[in-house]
Amino acid sequence: MRSMIPKRGLVVSCQALPYEPLYGSHHMAAMARAAGEGGACGIRANSPEDISAIREAVGLPIIGLWKRDYKGFDVYITPTLEDAIAVYEAGADIVALDATSRPRPDGLELAEVLRELKKRGIPVMADISTYEEGVNAAALGADYVSTTLSGYTPYSQTKLPNLDLVEQLSQVLEVPTVAEGGVSTPEEARSALDRGAHFVVVGSAITRPQLITAQFAASLGGFDA
Repeated sequence: MRSMIPKRGLVVSCQALPYEPLYGSHHMAAMARAAGEGGACGIRANSPEDISAIREAVGLPIIGLWKRDYKGFDVYITPTLEDAIAVYEAGADIVALDATSRPRPDGLELAEVLRELKKRGIPVMADISTYEEGVNAAALGADYVSTTLSGYTPYSQTKLPNLDLVEQLSQVLEVPTVAEGGVSTPEEARSALDRGAHFVVVGSAITRPQLITAQFAASLGGFDA
């Protein structure tokens, strides 16, 4: 088994979509190095290309995923078993995948996917949106359960970060609960740990400078030329 994430640590999500200024594996590798220098204990990364580049750049544990659009399917985070295996082979220590009950493009049930990954010795983080999905994923063998998708499925609309869900899951699951989704301040991150999160994943608040800049600009109400 590869490196695991230490308890009560910070994982920084280094991701950029094709339309964003920092899109590209070289940018994400640099971002991961910066996160490591700042004290992150792990990185969350998207796509085999970025994972491979980050693996060469840092020695931190990597939670890997692959955001892919399959026509006719809502599942977006590592949608298929083949995608999950590719993420692991690219250098991820843990593979994150959509663990909702929604149909998967390869026709496999979540239980089948987890069974095959466990057979291969691949640690899995289940990205869920509800309490019931979290309990189910843990029962099926997920190594971590993360609140990543809370607020991002049609049936889980809520204010973020959903620390109530973090607390509820941490009280009943035997596997670690991970807080992810909408954590935007150090105070929220600390609160997530205090409410039972094994560790916290923070993305946009650290790694999307265009969004961070927009918050400052909006708070200033514009400027005079």
